[in-house]
Amino acid sequence: MTAQTMEELVSLCKRRGFLFQSNDIYGGIKGLYDYGPMGVEFKNNLKQAWWKSMVYERDDTEGLDASILSSPVVLKHSGHEDTFTDPLVDCRACKSRWRADQLFENNRCPNCKSEDLTEPRPFNLMFKTAIGPVDDGSSFAYLRPETCQQIFTNFKNILDSTSRTVPFGIAQMGKAFRNEITPRNFIFRVREFEQMELEFFVKPGTDDEWHEYWINKRIEWWVNQGIKKENLKKIEVEKNELAHYSKRTVDINYVFPHGEEELEGVANRTDFDLGSHTKNQNDFKITSEVMKNSSSTTKLAVQDLEEKKWYIPYVIEPSAGVDRGVLALLNEAYREENVDNDNKRILLSLKPHLSPIKAAVIPLKKNNEELVNLSKEIKSNLQKLGLGRVVLENSGNIGKNYRRHDEIGTPICLTVDFETLEDKSVTVRDRDTMKQERVSIENLSEYYKKYFN
Repeated sequence: MTAQTMEELVSLCKRRGFLFQSNDIYGGIKGLYDYGPMGVEFKNNLKQAWWKSMVYERDDTEGLDASILSSPVVLKHSGHEDTFTDPLVDCRACKSRWRADQLFENNRCPNCKSEDLTEPRPFNLMFKTAIGPVDDGSSFAYLRPETCQQIFTNFKNILDSTSRTVPFGIAQMGKAFRNEITPRNFIFRVREFEQMELEFFVKPGTDDEWHEYWINKRIEWWVNQGIKKENLKKIEVEKNELAHYSKRTVDINYVFPHGEEELEGVANRTDFDLGSHTKNQNDFKITSEVMKNSSSTTKLAVQDLEEKKWYIPYVIEPSAGVDRGVLALLNEAYREENVDNDNKRILLSLKPHLSPIKAAVIPLKKNNEELVNLSKEIKSNLQKLGLGRVVLENSGNIGKNYRRHDEIGTPICLTVDFETLEDKSVTVRDRDTMKQERVSIENLSEYYKKYFN
């Protein structure tokens, strides 16, 4: 069973250190969240799993980590300055502001139910910041609204430095910023977030096949992270709702606690992006409607060695939000069970590779020096295996420790008791089944590696 309400997830996240409202001691800022001790481990594990599947396990992908500040020229030619807007509506009665497409109740203000609303007007979602010591408006940059544009502007750099040939991909993870009018639904829609994006460059004419390949590949990946396949839905984006660069986009939707919405999008961006940023656009047959007269000094094209012609590659883009992934996986892993005479326990049944803590080592008695020192030694040895974070729980309360680690998704707990001092074995408890077994300290490292691999 997944979480029944968003409130259950929010409560768990704050109680167990996954997520906090940013600037909370001053009342917080809407649409901004901080990842706590458990949250940062979980998020990093998810990102590492994505990077591993996109870069390490493939022979046709390179990585990139580009700057967050973006030149206005780049975002002018990408179309963002002209098209990256949402329809903004003001309520004259309570002075609140809303996205026009979020007014579900017959154009009434969601806050005060008034019908006295302004006409929708475009609102640019990009954050602008001054560059240099004087803020006179003459020198500025944008906080990037997406991570992909720096991939396109670095296309030739990566092509030249790696000798890649089409088809190949460039992967990037990083922060993006959008000045959302109405941030909502916890970390689902926020103003500062992280993206995991792949731009996969293909020869025109092969793009439809590659698009279908990546749609199926991304669904398979999310299933491998622990989301049931029946909870993921392919949604074809209607032609009139496609982004300005897209030939076709398929959204991978998930049923979040607040309803079904997009988890990841897989778009066929055609040659719009490289065409927009390339020198001498008229030298190429560009199929998409790009902005002409690019001021770029670089030809972002490749040569077909058989036909001896230059062409601009098409781009297939699987783009996922890290925060939405965190929310979906927390929801999917959330469980409530009755145990021990109807006492309830909450657990996160996360895949072991995503769990914030891989193992907790618990001395049965916190004041016993021999038990504590042995526990520290076991913890240190397991940590050196490099499979993730291992913690020492020296509180002396086994029951509470078990419940705490159930809630944060720790797969196994290792109890060092007085029997350990005699037979050199520990009690290993499984999170999901609560079954316990004795494992010798001598075999513990192999047991641990086998469990997580």
